[in-house]
Amino acid sequence: MALTRRMAMYGWENFLSERDKLHDQQWGKKELSGFGSKPALVLIDMYYSVVGLTREPIFESMKTWPGSMGLEGWAAVDKTAELLAVARETGVPVVHVKGLDNGMKPWVHRKPRTSTMSAEMKRKGQQICDEVAPIAGEVVIEKTAPSGFQGTPLAFHLISMGIDTVILCGESTSGCLRASAVDAATHRFKVGVPMDCAYDRTEASHWMNLYDMHQKYADVVDAEMAKAYFRKLAASTEPALTRMAS
Repeated sequence: MALTRRMAMYGWENFLSERDKLHDQQWGKKELSGFGSKPALVLIDMYYSVVGLTREPIFESMKTWPGSMGLEGWAAVDKTAELLAVARETGVPVVHVKGLDNGMKPWVHRKPRTSTMSAEMKRKGQQICDEVAPIAGEVVIEKTAPSGFQGTPLAFHLISMGIDTVILCGESTSGCLRASAVDAATHRFKVGVPMDCAYDRTEASHWMNLYDMHQKYADVVDAEMAKAYFRKLAASTEPALTRMAS
């Protein structure tokens, strides 16, 4: 399905050098690639530990949750909740992906900081935020790598449903979201990333990774475009009698 609107401005323009802007004019993506006819919405790592339990600016939230993305993260959670509601209304399959929390050595090699957080708080931090929490019938897949596809049945699950397009939301833009976008493209899915449903700890990483994904692996759109895509597909697949009666 062709996407009818290209973003006039994204946000990464502020992080491009003059040389980059010239290069983008000559080589950069000029139009969206478009999505298919059978999408799935995949939410990556939307935990409390990366936004905190209360809505606070990033540096305040980091006092309790060192990995917090603060209010920018919460804004993306809220946008994702809107898109999730439309996916559910229109029958788009939803998959939640989260880290396997069983003590397995993480992929990050940096030394862990000493934590005084209680075990109960740590468990809460690993929970998916209520705003985007799974409901009955939605698959939850646990991973042990940045990508939701690495070592998991995610690709098998999507292929079994005939999915041709993966709309990815979550965090971090530069880490697990990007790794999942790269692997989704590797599996030959069309990939969409609503930029207002993605979040990161540093602004430059967020925008430049969106730019990279847009050039190579995905169409970076916004939540409104993704909603319109879901709704247009649903309208086109309504039974003829239903359309006549409406």
